[in-house]
Amino acid sequence: MGRSSSSSTSVSLWEDWLEQALQALQSSMLLRSLRPLAPSEVIAAVAGRDCKSPRATGIDTPSFQTFQGLGTWDRAAVEVEVSHATFQCWNQESPSTGAEVCNLEDVSDVPSSGVVAVDSCNKLRLFSGNDYLGLSVHPAVRSAAAEAALEFGMGPRASALVCGYTYHHRLLESTIADLKSTEECLLCPSGFAANMAVMTAVTSLAPGTVKGQENVVAIFSDALNHASIIDGARVAQRQSNAEVYVYKHNDMAHLQLLLSKCTRERKVVVTDSLFSMDGDFALLVELVALRQQHGFLLVIDEAHGTLVCGENGGGVAEALGVQDEIDIHVGTLSKAVGCQGGFIASSQKWKQLIQSRGRSFIFSTALPIPIVAAAHAAILVAREEKWRQRAVWERVQQFSQATGLHFTSPIAPIILGSADDTLKASRQLLMAGFHVSAIRPPTVASNASRLRITLSAAHTTADVEALVVALSPWIRTTCSSPSYHQYAAQRFDLSLPKEISQTLPQNHMIGMPSQGRQGKHYTKAGILFIQPKL
Repeated sequence: MGRSSSSSTSVSLWEDWLEQALQALQSSMLLRSLRPLAPSEVIAAVAGRDCKSPRATGIDTPSFQTFQGLGTWDRAAVEVEVSHATFQCWNQESPSTGAEVCNLEDVSDVPSSGVVAVDSCNKLRLFSGNDYLGLSVHPAVRSAAAEAALEFGMGPRASALVCGYTYHHRLLESTIADLKSTEECLLCPSGFAANMAVMTAVTSLAPGTVKGQENVVAIFSDALNHASIIDGARVAQRQSNAEVYVYKHNDMAHLQLLLSKCTRERKVVVTDSLFSMDGDFALLVELVALRQQHGFLLVIDEAHGTLVCGENGGGVAEALGVQDEIDIHVGTLSKAVGCQGGFIASSQKWKQLIQSRGRSFIFSTALPIPIVAAAHAAILVAREEKWRQRAVWERVQQFSQATGLHFTSPIAPIILGSADDTLKASRQLLMAGFHVSAIRPPTVASNASRLRITLSAAHTTADVEALVVALSPWIRTTCSSPSYHQYAAQRFDLSLPKEISQTLPQNHMIGMPSQGRQGKHYTKAGILFIQPKL
């Protein structure tokens, strides 16, 4: 699809603005640089090589063992223990700051010696974390962190722009850029900080620019975007550099209307790619079509999609074939990567701007070297152990078939509506040995409280079967509020009333079997994509 002249003009405006902003920063001596610290042996190893490509450095392939299936260590990713004191407080819904774990002597069944017996703890199967591939406990990830800690400690403790940036950070950035098919990547202390940095940087004023209406940027944000995007947009708005428009969740007609009515020259559309509470996907194909029409800057948060979706683990954008149409990819290392931190993958010029104007990056201490080394190892493991990605989607399919509900991602919400009912269900699951959190307002809308269940490659079929048995009383009472039908077909049983199903938008749904469905479907890397015929 060719771009219209108006969209080409808008794209050119962004390119011109970015170029002028960088020139102004350089002229004002405010263009920040990253100077990686590296030992002599690393400098010698990479001399004369292209360090923009991680595979060209010759130092990104540490020796580690990979496996063809789950190991005993994988249980630690989905099995946790809590003290009886914590268990009791949780079951009674007592307010807690976590201090009860330090007051075990106050619990009647703790011996007077103060030595806590192993059987005084409650084991729980974890179905509420975001470690989708189980990489947080992988032997290679553990070894990478341990070896880096022994050799380097935590690394220089300062911001990346001062002395906290090392060749470890550069290597991880290059590996993520390779994963996302972008020129560059910028590491941040968290995914929250990454979104804040993007939102404030793209709406910042270049040095010497007078604040005025002609420089205001219009931000269009999905109604169900993560809090970090919302807060970043609010900060930009408070600085009088942005206007914020919230479009109805995945409602392309509403977004089109807002875009058409907006007279601002520079526009940004920002969305999660996989929504954290609902488990549904952004309509990236449709957003790219709108981008070609309106020429806005397209920013997506791939926090929950990275390594989970796409043939190479590049995320939802890769899975839907639009990776090259995204201007800025934001993500986190704390979910499927199993570690900690955030990242921004983009062009070289956007990285230069964000590292110079993104305050949440500039004024934060760089990630510790052991965390960086562990995250790098995790991405390499995911590249080799492709079965992990297939396994998590098999659990999604198993859970959907066992419950009779239609889930399309490892995030599987059971919406009960009432906060009281949801808390009761969570407590009953706790008593049955399952860690499943109750999500209530204001995290979700009123009357939309839910059990947010997440699935991992580390879960076994037996784990899922046991969860379904414990959930069975609540699945039968699942709320199917009409307020959700307009955008969340993937949450409910396929036998929706015809008058409701006709109101549902066209969507690209991921991870469901084709049996009993009508519509186009295809498979990539063992992941089924369905474009339903509604």
